[in-house]
Amino acid sequence: SRIQKKLSPAFQQALLSFCRMCSDSRLGAEVSRLADSEESVMLMLGRCLPHIVPNVLLAKREELIPLILCTACLHPEPKERDQLLHILFNLIKRPDDEQRQMILTGCVAFARHVGPTRVEAELLPQCWEQINHKYPERRLLVAESCGALAPYLPKEIRSSLVLSMLQQMLAEDKADLVREAVVKSLGIIMGYIDDPDKYSQGFELMLLSLGDPSERVVSAVHQVFIPAFAAWTTELGTLHTALIPSLMARIEKLLKQGEHSLDEHKLHVFLSALQSLIPPLFAVVLQNAPFTNRVKLHSDTPTIEVTRFPRPASPLQDVATIIGSREMLSALLLLYDHQLEHEGTTGWDSLLWVVNQLLPQLIEIVGRINVTSSTCVHEFSRFFWRFCRTFGKIFTNTKVKPQFQEILRLSEENVDASAGNGILTKATVPIYATGVLTCYNQEEDRKLLVGFLEDVMTTLSLSHAPLDSLKASFVELGLFSSIYLYHPLLSLFLSFLVLRGMSEALVDRRAAPALITLCSGPEFSVRISTIPAFGTIMETVTQKELLERVKMQLASFLEDPQYQDQHSLHMEIIRTFGRVGPNAEPRFRDEFVLPHLHKLALANNSQAAESKRIDIATQLFEAYSALSCCFISEEVMVNHFLPGLRCLHSDMEQLSPEHEVILSSMIKECEIKVENRGMADAQGSLSIASSLVGEDAKTKFLSKMGQLTTSGAMLANVFQRKK
Repeated sequence: SRIQKKLSPAFQQALLSFCRMCSDSRLGAEVSRLADSEESVMLMLGRCLPHIVPNVLLAKREELIPLILCTACLHPEPKERDQLLHILFNLIKRPDDEQRQMILTGCVAFARHVGPTRVEAELLPQCWEQINHKYPERRLLVAESCGALAPYLPKEIRSSLVLSMLQQMLAEDKADLVREAVVKSLGIIMGYIDDPDKYSQGFELMLLSLGDPSERVVSAVHQVFIPAFAAWTTELGTLHTALIPSLMARIEKLLKQGEHSLDEHKLHVFLSALQSLIPPLFAVVLQNAPFTNRVKLHSDTPTIEVTRFPRPASPLQDVATIIGSREMLSALLLLYDHQLEHEGTTGWDSLLWVVNQLLPQLIEIVGRINVTSSTCVHEFSRFFWRFCRTFGKIFTNTKVKPQFQEILRLSEENVDASAGNGILTKATVPIYATGVLTCYNQEEDRKLLVGFLEDVMTTLSLSHAPLDSLKASFVELGLFSSIYLYHPLLSLFLSFLVLRGMSEALVDRRAAPALITLCSGPEFSVRISTIPAFGTIMETVTQKELLERVKMQLASFLEDPQYQDQHSLHMEIIRTFGRVGPNAEPRFRDEFVLPHLHKLALANNSQAAESKRIDIATQLFEAYSALSCCFISEEVMVNHFLPGLRCLHSDMEQLSPEHEVILSSMIKECEIKVENRGMADAQGSLSIASSLVGEDAKTKFLSKMGQLTTSGAMLANVFQRKK
């Protein structure tokens, strides 16, 4: 035990002064009286943190967030709490993504703990204070806070003060990132608002944000705001009675105002909003169906195919998320398809509204869109494609196609050639073809598409009507999925366009410009699909200027470096030369076809990829076989035909002995005729096929040809369609 010495207090104090303790400063006072209760700890932290924060490195200040928030949460003095929260929002000069997330996480934890009244009184003023801060990162923190705190605010504050703050930032803030965060927070607010009087304000905010110049902001509208706004209007029962009709009315008004110069950007704004409302509209149809009360979830309910719905722009546009779960959606889809196919739509008000009001109005609008505006055609095509894929194949076949088919009755009565205003010349054709008929890719769907375009071609050709609707269809098909890019549809129709009895003037005015437009498109496969049609023009037209334009385009394909390694393009050109060469204008054949075949044959000798070399050699063999029946001048024979044959022979020696035998015979006969200059009856020209030595040799040659290749005549028949 300690021995009590009898020292006077004065002596004791003087003695202890040699220990150098300090209690007369602020910090000394804090150190000398340690907290002995929870409240005193909070009071001490409230006093110390304002002095600690400025002395911590900026990069490490987020470490203080838990201390600041905990103290602000539990401190008994409102003034001190306000100071601490002010410190929190000013903790980091320009907080990055991670730092802002940390602050927001802390704010949400604070809000959960203290309740709506204190969130309104203590946190919101901090946001309001920084709404015009010079640093965008601070304003970003404000915008993000409004969304994060929305569930924890009093409902009347959510739909008044917070909504006003965000509306002001959306209209005034110059930073794209801030406005993007504002739109997302507005979406969250829409998810929690329950005041129907705010619908009009929400609608105007949607239009304002959709018109934003920044793609980031517009993307956020489609990903967050519109799905949340649609969910609210679904709750109010006004999605299909107010929201969608309001957008349709604006599109109608736009078309009336801009009959001569449509504001395409505004049309895009309204139509894109409509497109984002397709998933919630389909959910409304499912949830208000006659079978909804019969839904039962079973473990054996089939899973939804991955391709059943278009890919959603965000999880909020996923129909399964809107409905509640993939299991519930799967069960509803089974009943939906069964109802449509077997039980009809009686009493199904939401679906009947789609069929009897929305669809007819959309189809009528489509007929008023300028068919030469590729942007508008593309927008509506994409809309109908997503609409049909969302509502499903049975709905598309039984509800959408019949309405289009009723309008697009394929007869000359539907084409007013004099005024050029028949329905078949309108945007309805490309939008139906590419927005509806390409939704599904079964054989029957492809046949319907091919048949429809063929019938439109026939009708337009016979009526001598403008071909813009077909051109638009081809352009849009070219932008479509690869299943159509590589389908022979385009090349077949482009050739057919010229073969269907069109006058040279029509080919010159309409077909050729359409083909040249397609050649400038982004897809190589679309450009390739024009080659057979250019060939058909060379085969059937005599107009010098038109032939020269076609020749220039084909020369571009053959000589432009960007096409140098395009194997499929070279295959198509050789195939086309073989098909049209025998019937083409002789000068074009001698000066263009044969020299380029020679170049292609020469280049193929050095082709490293064996499969490509075989492809080209086989196609060249067919082309040379078809062209061997033509009269060829001695000069062209010596300079191009024979050298080309020899190059091909060199390939076939290694690749195909059977072909090599025939090529040897062809080369031999050519050489004989070049040496024999006494063929006066041929007037200086040579015909190889007619000059093969002896009937036996000719028979043997033609027999081999039949086994190895398709004759030029048969190749030409491939491209002829039955009348």
